[in-house]
Amino acid sequence: MNRLSARDRRAILLLAVAAAVMVVWRMVLSGPAATAEAAVDSVPMVEKQLARLRQSAAALPAKETFERRALERVAELEKGMLRADTAEQAQAELLKIVRELAKAEKIDARGGELGPVRPLGEDYGEVAVSVSFECGIEQLVNLLAVLTQQSAMLATNEIQVTSANAKTKMTGVRLTLAGVVPRKLAPEKKGGALF
Repeated sequence: MNRLSARDRRAILLLAVAAAVMVVWRMVLSGPAATAEAAVDSVPMVEKQLARLRQSAAALPAKETFERRALERVAELEKGMLRADTAEQAQAELLKIVRELAKAEKIDARGGELGPVRPLGEDYGEVAVSVSFECGIEQLVNLLAVLTQQSAMLATNEIQVTSANAKTKMTGVRLTLAGVVPRKLAPEKKGGALF
């Protein structure tokens, strides 16, 4: 038979007592200290979060006011967009505006070429028309000044001025104007590979 000697029994007993003391010591020292430590760390963190939330809440009315003013400004500016069901109708409207303004300055702008309809950013499109006419340089300057005073969102894309008649001081002008339209009138870009 395999009996344990007295020395082995004492060693096992001493090992069991040491293990029990170690377990009790770990439970007493690590249990409450970890809980208290977590509570101490979380109070300043929660206070900081509360301060950040209060700052965000205090800034919210100012942000809402800014957003409302920005939307009002955009709505005011968009009143100048050319409103039409199709891009061709928008180009016809732009051509009509140019002809009426030229007529007011005693310029005979009869012809007209319709340019491409292009996207203008993510929210808008651009239609362009070109007109050719002869006029005095002062008439051209007055026409350009009147164009800047229009409520419609117009821009001069290109101006070509040539000498038409040196004796009468008339100049030949080719004027290309662009107007802003809603994005739905501009064609989508086709993303194909170029070879």
